[in-house]
Amino acid sequence: MNASHESLRDDFEVSCEELDIMVEAARKAPGALGARMMGGGFGGCTINLVEGDRAEAFMSCVGAAFRAVTGVAPNIFCCAPAAGAGPVAL
Repeated sequence: MNASHESLRDDFEVSCEELDIMVEAARKAPGALGARMMGGGFGGCTINLVEGDRAEAFMSCVGAAFRAVTGVAPNIFCCAPAAGAGPVAL
């Protein structure tokens, strides 16, 4: 995830300052395992892989860090993966 963001930022130049700030804040937050931008680039959002039991602390830390630099309180959503597609019994 980290290398993917760096490639999108450096090789494809599709990131922006706000996304880079968010990714850096996320990488330093408790429980962080990886962070990258997602979506169309030039704004948008990040996706972060976080240890489940540290999600609340992660969201609080990232929100405060982003707000301290930008003056904007970000919307942060917590979600968990679900089972993928599979066969359907008819």
